Amino acid sequence: MLAAIGVAGVEQLFDEIPPELRARPLELPEGLSEMAAARLMAERAEHNRPLLCFTGAGAYDHHIPAAVWEIAQRGEFYSSYTPYQAEASQGTLQVLYEYQSMMAGLTGLEVSNGSLYDGASALAEAILMALRINPRKRRILLPRNVHPAYRKVVRTLVSHQQVELIELPFDPAEGRLDPAVLGDYEGMEATALVVPQPNFFGVLEEVDALTDWANRNGALAIGLVNPVSLGLLKPPGAWGAEGAALACGDGQPFGAPLNGGGPYFGFLCCRKRDIHQLPGRLVGATVDRDGKPGFTLTLQAREQHIRRAKATSNICTNQGLLATAAAIHLTLLGPEGLRRTALQCHGQTRKLAARLSRIAGVEPLFTGPYFHEWAYRLNRPAGGVLDRLMAEGLLAGCELSRDYPQLGSAILTCATETRDDADIEAYAVALERALAS
Repeated sequence: MLAAIGVAGVEQLFDEIPPELRARPLELPEGLSEMAAARLMAERAEHNRPLLCFTGAGAYDHHIPAAVWEIAQRGEFYSSYTPYQAEASQGTLQVLYEYQSMMAGLTGLEVSNGSLYDGASALAEAILMALRINPRKRRILLPRNVHPAYRKVVRTLVSHQQVELIELPFDPAEGRLDPAVLGDYEGMEATALVVPQPNFFGVLEEVDALTDWANRNGALAIGLVNPVSLGLLKPPGAWGAEGAALACGDGQPFGAPLNGGGPYFGFLCCRKRDIHQLPGRLVGATVDRDGKPGFTLTLQAREQHIRRAKATSNICTNQGLLATAAAIHLTLLGPEGLRRTALQCHGQTRKLAARLSRIAGVEPLFTGPYFHEWAYRLNRPAGGVLDRLMAEGLLAGCELSRDYPQLGSAILTCATETRDDADIEAYAVALERALAS
């Protein structure tokens, strides 16, 4: 085969990759037999037990109507590959088209792709897309209150592409980015500014001011959003005078269960004028020669995604099943159902914050307005308290000191529509016991 394509050896196939970036041999243990693997997984499954979940930090315990996965697990959806053959995939293509339409409407932008791998890679893809649209000095302004895992993924994917990532500090009192900080970056020719809404701490940013600054300074505004929040908050396409250029995030709140950490899916939306730089699948509506409506992958040939370094993206068989579940979930909710879900999430988090704030040794960490996550500081090490609460059947939150040591002994917690008043009281009583012991 090598002789037929005129290549001297396997190494020559990878000569475009710098030697220092090439993968080293994986040190993997020997493979298990089917029987041994099944036994191991059964043993691990026995350790699983239901916990009352108040942990958010990018993975949220939302109610998923039973109909979502009853439909998504039908054979024509559950085992489908990327629908390259339109004549054999009209059902799958239509569902993805409906998904794209919903996400475009939700974000206030004109175009959505057919999904990406997860929220972190969606942000990285949005930044790479911004670099294609607006090369300038290849500088990205990335606030430090963006999810720490997202920032790590972005750094991994762009650090070897001559991209300068500039991390912006957040206000230690309010937990959000002060637009005045951006005055230090006037005239530096940044490619894009990432605007999280809400940010990792659940705090709401001044998105209009941040977006307007980006647009005035020739940078693209990239909205990184929790999609449930868009049931209440202004969509990225309406931020400021001109709107954000891109919107991305994780679609996990729409139909994807927690499930031990995945799989989830990412979304990415843009303006129509930038559609040719959009990575991932794109489904369009059309008519056949008889004038009947139909759907097909459009604008992007399959080869565009398998051209290695020259590809717009290397997204191939993406998270289409999860996007299908999201389309079903959003159809069942409708606009009013999504608004009510967002209201319930926010309302229950406000109740949680009010109840925990009455406990001696607990104080709110930030003063800024928040959506459905809330951070608080303890008068003793947070890790030990979280361990104690887990022993009582509570996933009480995320310890912030691992990524933000300057915040001290702090916990980020969350309440969705699945947490009721009794759950909140159980959390508070358990926390009181933990702090008293």
